[in-house]
Amino acid sequence: MAYQAPVDDIMHALKTAAGLDSLVAQGVLDGVDEDTIRAVIEEAGKFGAEVLEPLSTPGDRTGSKLVDGKVVTPPGWKEAYKQFSEGGWGALPCPTEFGGQNLPQVVATAAGEIWNAANLSFGLCPLLTQGAIDALEAQGSEELKRTYLPKMVTGEWTGTMNLTEPHAGSDLGVLKARAERKADGTYRIFGTKIFITYGDHEMTDNIVHLVLARLPDAPPGTRGISLFVVPKYLVNKDGSLGARNDVVCAGLEHKLGIHASPTCVMKYGEKDGAIGWLVGEENRGLNVMFIMMNAARLAVGVQGVAVAERATQRAIAYAKERRQGRTAASKGAEMAPIIEHADIRRNLMTMRALTQAARAICLVTARETDVSRRAKDAGQRAAAANRVALLTPIAKAFSTDIGCEVASIGIQVHGGMGFIEETGAAQIYRDARILPIYEGTNGIQAIDLVTRKLPLEGGKVVEGYIAELKQTVDEVRASNRPEFGRMAERLGETVAALAEASRWIGGALMKNPDAALAGAAPYLRLFGLAAGGVYLARGALAAVRNGSGAQMQPIALARFFAENLATAATGLKETVIGGADSTLALGPDALSA
Repeated sequence: MAYQAPVDDIMHALKTAAGLDSLVAQGVLDGVDEDTIRAVIEEAGKFGAEVLEPLSTPGDRTGSKLVDGKVVTPPGWKEAYKQFSEGGWGALPCPTEFGGQNLPQVVATAAGEIWNAANLSFGLCPLLTQGAIDALEAQGSEELKRTYLPKMVTGEWTGTMNLTEPHAGSDLGVLKARAERKADGTYRIFGTKIFITYGDHEMTDNIVHLVLARLPDAPPGTRGISLFVVPKYLVNKDGSLGARNDVVCAGLEHKLGIHASPTCVMKYGEKDGAIGWLVGEENRGLNVMFIMMNAARLAVGVQGVAVAERATQRAIAYAKERRQGRTAASKGAEMAPIIEHADIRRNLMTMRALTQAARAICLVTARETDVSRRAKDAGQRAAAANRVALLTPIAKAFSTDIGCEVASIGIQVHGGMGFIEETGAAQIYRDARILPIYEGTNGIQAIDLVTRKLPLEGGKVVEGYIAELKQTVDEVRASNRPEFGRMAERLGETVAALAEASRWIGGALMKNPDAALAGAAPYLRLFGLAAGGVYLARGALAAVRNGSGAQMQPIALARFFAENLATAATGLKETVIGGADSTLALGPDALSA
């Protein structure tokens, strides 16, 4: 089944959850209106369906390969990337100063879903490049910006982020890559980095690596990390490419999924040292890298939405065609399409509801990003920045968790055929499994939420957010619509559970941090259920106001989510509050015995 961009669903989430109309009315989007956004998304959908999606399965089967020291991407990849760049798709949110279109983040986020749903392995390349652009724009010197950003914005050059090392994993404080100062103001970089997405390829003439390394006199731990630009090819003063830098791809990782995306082992300084330039200040590199990582975390959350959407579309198409068994509606001896079976319908409703909820969370996070950057009022920008900080771990972790869940349900809908590669359902599941791991595992996201985001402004940021969720629940209750069923009751319980769990964790952080951390992951899931359920409810309220029969699906999905999925909230609250003792009952020695 060919991918079709869910333009109407995206626009519905933008208008109802992300408040598109108010953004336009307030002038936050700098003249970009609903019609413009729809047009951009529709064109992105055509490119995704016609160019990227046909390459996904062949790319998975072929994979990228290391041939004579060079990475070769699958057939058609280079040509598709050229079309992508020439179409200006990678430049959507970038500053006009460097050739970008300066479109709002909500537009870039919606388009990002399309690239990754159509072809996740392809979508990773512009995702990382955008993060590198963000970091250089924020902290790069004027010379670095002039040298690299114009080519990166147009897509002529791509970018990477180099954090992980073989011994370090997520613990950046023990990085061993080193940097040496030179009299000319440059640095020489030495070390090995692993898991570097698109660390090498033949699609562009140059690759701009952002590399974390440690200076000889740096303090220990994360306080002693610096960030450097290390291009594959050095750039001459006139902008032309010069000599090859001392950086090579030493190998490609053999992965469970995303086979077409080259995941590289990069070696720096195998000869005289790779030439690099400092980004920001010495020993402050992690601060800059987090600019890149936070942008990437939302983008990865969108990837979770993307794989969920792709899995859902494929499962629905299969369920409409596959005939097996009989239902109450069956006539004669004819077998029924499995979409008529109640359990299959439950599975498909779960897939749709989780996908729509996660999409709404990501688009709301993008909306707050736009407000934090574009609003005229400084107080409004600051409040939105806090909201972005609070929602980013939810967007990343909840969305990628449900991406795996929905992809798994998609295989179940296919039955035995889902376990066979030819149907394509298995590839979606394999590709999805990396998403809860990279850009900070979802466990790390939960820890970040609990230890850094809940205490923002003395807890007032999360309190204000929960108050907004409750306000929507009150609106649902006041509507008294029979088609809403028990939506208000169930969402009320969910938001109340989130409030109680938030208060408990706030207290536990000061008295018993391990107990708070033991409940961090279920707390994040609870948060996602509350946010996603309320955003779907806003869509249901809008559907009632519009009064169109075509709006029944938002109401049905919101009710299903509230009555079938959000009901887990009470149990999750109990796990957060009362599960720590049993979670920590066995110490490390006992666990490993």
